[in-house]
Amino acid sequence: MRQMKKVAVTTIAIALALSLTSCYGSGPDAATRMIKKVTDGAEATVTTDGSDLRISNLLLVATADGSAVVVGHIVNRSEVADELLGVSVGGVPAALVGERKLATNKPLHFEGELANVKAVFPGVNAVAGTHVDVTIGF
Repeated sequence: MRQMKKVAVTTIAIALALSLTSCYGSGPDAATRMIKKVTDGAEATVTTDGSDLRISNLLLVATADGSAVVVGHIVNRSEVADELLGVSVGGVPAALVGERKLATNKPLHFEGELANVKAVFPGVNAVAGTHVDVTIGF
C-alpha cells in the first residue's frame, strides 16, 4: 500500500509539473511575438519614386523650457543618396542642426549618444502625452 502511494504521488507530481509548465505561451502564436510596435514612437516606410526610407521610433519630446525635440532614426536603404529637407509640426518648421545627407545604410540619429542631427521646435509649448502629426520632407 505504501509503495502504491509513493507511485501515485510521484505520478501526480510529474503530471502537474508537465501541465503547469506547458508551453502554451510560446511558439509562433505567442502573444509576445504578435507585438508589432515595441516603442512609443511612430514608424513609417517611404517607398515612393524609388526611395526606400525607414523611419523608426520617431516622437516629439517636450522639454522644460517649452520647446520640443525630435527623437528617432531615419535610414536610407536605397542605393541612391537622399537628403532630409525639413521637419515640421502643424506647419511650424524645426530648426535642423547637423547631418542631413541620407547615404545608403547610414542612419540619421535624432538625440542620444549616436546623434548626428538635431531637430528643435523652440517655444511650441508642447504638452506631454498628446499626439501630433510630424511632417518630414526629403
